[in-house]
Amino acid sequence: MKELIFIDRNSSRWKEFESVIQSKVSVSPDKISDLFIQLTDDLAYARTYYPDRPVTSYLNNLTISVHHRIYQNKKVKKNRLSEFWLIDYPLLLKANMRFIYYALIIFIISAIIGVVSAANDNSFVRLILGDSYVNMTLDNIHKGDPLAVYKQANPTGMFLGITLNNLYVAFRTVVMGVFLSIGSGYSLFSNGIMVGAFQSFFFQHGLLKESILTIYIHGTFELFSIVMAGAAGFMIGSGILFPGNYKRIDSFKRGVRNGARILIGIVPIFIVAAFLEGFVTRNTQWPDIVRASIIGLSLLTIIVYFFIYPQLITKHLITHGTKQN
Repeated sequence: MKELIFIDRNSSRWKEFESVIQSKVSVSPDKISDLFIQLTDDLAYARTYYPDRPVTSYLNNLTISVHHRIYQNKKVKKNRLSEFWLIDYPLLLKANMRFIYYALIIFIISAIIGVVSAANDNSFVRLILGDSYVNMTLDNIHKGDPLAVYKQANPTGMFLGITLNNLYVAFRTVVMGVFLSIGSGYSLFSNGIMVGAFQSFFFQHGLLKESILTIYIHGTFELFSIVMAGAAGFMIGSGILFPGNYKRIDSFKRGVRNGARILIGIVPIFIVAAFLEGFVTRNTQWPDIVRASIIGLSLLTIIVYFFIYPQLITKHLITHGTKQN
């Protein structure tokens, strides 16, 4: 069956599903389960014959929404906090994974640009990082403690200050998505350029290894959270630019709601990153294996929870979701 025929035959039914999902009127669990069964059948067909087409993405998101409604109609009392982290948030990540990849690609490309620019222009690092920071770091390098900047402030004060600053940066990055995603993209670009220039600076002074083992103790979580904030901003911008089957205002509201939920989900990551920066990063005397292990564990946590687990839970719910009632 051609894609257009498939859409034409089923679009009216999908519209009915959307109205049921969006309705605040109570709907029987049996009807929701029937919807879920029909949607999973349509989704399975679309994945088989139109794997990379918008209709497949649309049906996947619609199926996830029906699953949410199933959980709302469950009579068994659930722990909402654990449900958010174990089910709702991973499903949100899966439904919007493309935005995360867009943000990650922009950040990586920007970092590469920062590295190349700093390598070919001696003044670039000072332009990006500022004369005061560069001069201070050069002074620390001459003293034999290149990353002493992380040891100067009181750990608790540093932790609180960094947490507030990072949350502000993330919030600003998300909100800038209202400028048709351009603002969020610019925030990712500028942060990526800064990271690239920073790493190039330490490489030029033979301190690449030391900088990585020190900075990414907290930077792994911190930088990924900025990427996630950019993805949340893209969701808002996409809601304005590409309303799809929704009215533009409804699509925008949906983008804002989902972007806000993404931001809420990375708050704990920012807190952990700030804690590591305030209390752990300063311990440059720790063995390399210990510092590398902290970085590796942080990276593994990100890969498993933000990329692997959403795939697994979505597959599980699509396969077994109707048995939840």
